[in-house]
Amino acid sequence: MSTPAHDPLPDRPTAPATAAATTATSTGTGVGTDLLSRERSHLSESRAALRAMREDVESLDISNVTANWVNAEVLARQIDERIKALADLSDTPLFFGRLDYLHAPGADQAEGADGERFYIGRRHVHDHDGDPMVIDWRAPVSQPFYRASKKDPMDIALRRRFGYTRGEITAYEDEHLSDPAEAARTSKLLQQEIERPRVGPMRDIVATIQPEQDEIVRSGLGGTVCVQGGPGTGKTAVGLHRVAYLLYAHRERLARTGTLVIGPNKSFLHYIEQVLPALGELTVQQATVDDLVGRHVELRGTDDAAAAVVKGDARMAEVLRRAVYAHVTMPAEPVVVVRGSRRWRVPAYELEDIVRELLERGIRYGAAREALPQRIAHAVLVQMERSGEAPDDRVQDSVARNAAVKAAVKQLWPPVDPAKLVLRLLTDADFLAEHADGILTEDEQKRIVRAKPVRSVKAASWSPADAVLIDEATDLVERTHSLGHVVLDEAQDLSPMQYRAVGRRCTTGSATVLGDLAQGTTPWATRSWDEALAHLGKADGVIEELTAGFRVPTDVITYASRLLPHIAPGLTPVASVRENPGFFDLRAVTGVADVVAACEELLRNEGSTGLIAADARVPDLAEALAAAGIGCLAPGEETTAETRLTLVPASLAKGLEYDYVVLDEPQAVVDGEPDERTGLRRLYVTLTRAVSGLIVTHAAPLPPQLV
Repeated sequence: MSTPAHDPLPDRPTAPATAAATTATSTGTGVGTDLLSRERSHLSESRAALRAMREDVESLDISNVTANWVNAEVLARQIDERIKALADLSDTPLFFGRLDYLHAPGADQAEGADGERFYIGRRHVHDHDGDPMVIDWRAPVSQPFYRASKKDPMDIALRRRFGYTRGEITAYEDEHLSDPAEAARTSKLLQQEIERPRVGPMRDIVATIQPEQDEIVRSGLGGTVCVQGGPGTGKTAVGLHRVAYLLYAHRERLARTGTLVIGPNKSFLHYIEQVLPALGELTVQQATVDDLVGRHVELRGTDDAAAAVVKGDARMAEVLRRAVYAHVTMPAEPVVVVRGSRRWRVPAYELEDIVRELLERGIRYGAAREALPQRIAHAVLVQMERSGEAPDDRVQDSVARNAAVKAAVKQLWPPVDPAKLVLRLLTDADFLAEHADGILTEDEQKRIVRAKPVRSVKAASWSPADAVLIDEATDLVERTHSLGHVVLDEAQDLSPMQYRAVGRRCTTGSATVLGDLAQGTTPWATRSWDEALAHLGKADGVIEELTAGFRVPTDVITYASRLLPHIAPGLTPVASVRENPGFFDLRAVTGVADVVAACEELLRNEGSTGLIAADARVPDLAEALAAAGIGCLAPGEETTAETRLTLVPASLAKGLEYDYVVLDEPQAVVDGEPDERTGLRRLYVTLTRAVSGLIVTHAAPLPPQLV
């Protein structure tokens, strides 16, 4: 419940913030203990209010409300989602902060006006009278919790942060922003929350959002935002929290149009899947690019790098457009429609005008094909009217279905199967040459034409790059459904054609693009965000850069940044803001037994441990771990009390984080890629997965760029 905050504040501590936290957690006496008891009481009352809100929804009787079973099903599903959204997670605090305003927000700032007190949490909670007990972090009144400072207090007298242990308040920390005598200082609780060990999937960051992150999170729905951020800058969390904020601010609109989070692989999506549900948002779908385009054909093939680069080039869009519209032919014969005793003739020149007009309009191939019989029928109706008849719309529809009109449409504008079209382009060198003339070189054409013929679409071994081409061709035939907002993470690895595939899913909506140019590990990796946004169809998107590192320790990110001049010259290195420099060790080893020993060493610490290695070395390391009696998980799997070690192939490490990491053989990571630049970028990714400590083990010499 909001309460006056301009009164003498009986629970305001007389000791400094850090001292207050110490008093509350160590001595158990004094002002801090009394205040902590009151805050714990408010937490208990808030949990009781949340339970009451859930029970109210559970008790709803919709049997006499809906008119039919369809409405009943929809309403029942909405109620079920609301019940899930009101779940009280015992180990997740309902609120993490408090704001005491000098004046009532929104009221006239009259001298002496009472302010209000608001508890800031993951979701809104109110009592039986409807008075708020916890305010959603996304509400406008919560914004000063993230942005208020001594220079700009935003009418805040007091900002309080809470420390928790297993869901129970154990500490607090105060900032008196309106008190000029109090010096600005670093929040210890905030630092502890940032550096807290992570076990299991990614969690939300609502308690630690920084001002520059909050600005991106609260940016409007109408614009596309591209976030360039190095390792540990929180770009993924910012993107997910932006979705949560947009759902809060534009719920009705996005409920109609939908939202989607796109990640690089299933392991990554599994890692982040609990963030939005923890914030009460259950309707956001998740997928990879392959999921989006793979619905057309079964993916079971691969391309070599040279072929994949050509297939992913944006020029392929024009090749496909030419191939699709090459099916349209100009008429050589008139169309004669027989109705009763009358014959109506549409001459070839008039048919040609109709076909050319449809081509010039630039509408989808399929839409134009559906419009063509109506246009021919309209030409017939004009002749009928000139002869004195008075035909109506039913007559026009009847003429459009006439056998002669259908035959003409089939000849002039035949149907196109996108998969068959792409298969022909990839297997018929002459057909490809005809439509790629002046676009692709002869050498580029040879790279993508299959050496062996393929009997049918089902028999073809389609690659992910092929599926993107089919998706492009499908969109030329019929428009792809557009969502209200799409989040695209690890975007730096997408090809131009993949950007186009994502852009089709938000043509009438907006996007949040997240990535790091230094972590691009594909042969077609993004060179600039301006270029990427253009391919996405969002050339007017705003590019933001996050350079403050909150997760990767100082010593680790400093070491990894040695690679930046070789992989992304001109990119601003990440500056770690963590007080704890972290644990970092370069360790020469003689074999896998020493690597296993390093894992055992790190497993003595609290939190998760990842063993990252070149893909080719993973089987040998898995065998060595098993021989030592150490169980290991696959990327994305949740850690348990018995198993806190994850064995991660370097190719799947992107986007994942572990408290402690053993990185095996850096040179093998580099050698596992097609070229040195890509290998060094992959190495940069693997070096920056640690949150608390990193051991780099190597029997072979280190890459010279690190020395």
